[in-house]
Order: sequence, then structure tokens, then C-alpha cells
Amino acid sequence: MAPDNQLLAALPGVARTRLTDTARTLKLAHGEILQQPGAEILKAYFPLDCLISVTITMMELQTVEVAIVGSREMVGLNAFMGGHETTQTMYICQLAGTAIVIDAQRLLAEFDNDKAVRNIMLKYTEAYIAQLSQNVACNRLHTIEQRLARWLLECRDRMQSDDFEITHEFIAEMLGVRRAGITEASAGLQQRGLIHRGRRSMRIINAAGLKSASCECFRTIQRQYNNLLGPLGG
Repeated sequence: MAPDNQLLAALPGVARTRLTDTARTLKLAHGEILQQPGAEILKAYFPLDCLISVTITMMELQTVEVAIVGSREMVGLNAFMGGHETTQTMYICQLAGTAIVIDAQRLLAEFDNDKAVRNIMLKYTEAYIAQLSQNVACNRLHTIEQRLARWLLECRDRMQSDDFEITHEFIAEMLGVRRAGITEASAGLQQRGLIHRGRRSMRIINAAGLKSASCECFRTIQRQYNNLLGPLGG
């Protein structure tokens, strides 16, 4: 099984072979829930051509995305913290595609026994925490239009595509805003020739212009990933 996930590909060859020999490649559907809050983490997902959202749902049943994971990353980091770790977050497939699925206990064994694997995974953990921290600041300080531009760029960076099958409702839920806010923000970006929006799709037309419309957070997160793990995005 040849890994197309960039984090998995960065692992030492022998360790990567041990992991992928028993791994599975699964097709994930849009909206498919991969991990429920409080459930034991049994699997680690390494996306190939899908996007996975890490979300939190509050007591009022409002959901917001706290991180986005694509072909340069993985979900299931809590498995490194012990044998039967859980998470308060939910993993949900945001854009349909495939992912390599590895048994969490097997990944933990490689983490414990192989220093090179441990170093790479700890660097990724640092980059992931940086993404979480930046998202908190972004959600508090930046406009919906800036956040939408950043979110689309994050999708593009991980999918290596300018076209996304996604609804305004889903984006609004991920960003923790009202649908009307996404409709207004996307209309503004479209009027400036940066994107084209459909009822169930978004297309980036001018990536450079979209970066200018975005807040600083996209570049900050990308720079942090590149500094820790090498250039992984477009």
C-alpha cells in the first residue's frame, strides 16, 4: 500500500511498512461520523483525498469546527497518550474521499518503540496544537468573510483542488455562524471574482486574491506546519 498521505509518507520506511501492511483504505462519505465524543479511540485516520473536521458540540447543541485534517495530517492523536484514550471532540468527514485507517494500538506501539516515528508525530502534534490555537483567535477576532476565505484556502491546501462539493449550511456549522452570514460573505467574495458559489458547491477562481481577502491565520498555520514538517501545502 503506497501512502499518499504526506505525514504517513514522512515516517521511516520500515515503520511505515509495518503500519501500512495491516492498514485498510476506506471510502468515507460526506457527513460520516468517524469518532464520537467520549468513545475510546480505536483507529487513526490518515486522509488521502478527503477532509475530516474535528468538531465540538456544546450543551445548546451548537457545533463548531476546531480543526481541519487532510492529506498532510491524521486524526486520532489522543491514542498516543495511553492505551485507551478518548476525546471530547467528534471526527466527521467533511468532503468525501478515501483515508488509510490504522489500528490505534499498532500506531501507539510504533510511537513507543521507534524514536524517529515519535519525533515526527510529536512535531505534527505541535503543528496541530498551533492550528487549534490560531483557530481560537481567528474565530474571536476576524470577520466571517476573512474566516470563510481562510477556510476555503485550508481546504484547497489539503485537497489540491479548487472545487468543493459543500453546502452553505455545512460551512456555517463548521465556522459556528449563521447560514445567512456565509451567504453574505460568499456573495462578497464572488462579486470580487475570487470564488464561484453554487447551491451545493464552491469553486476558487483566484487563489492569490482569496489569500489577500483572508486573515493572517492561513499563512500563520501554513508557516508553522512547514517549519515543523517541511513544505506540505500548495
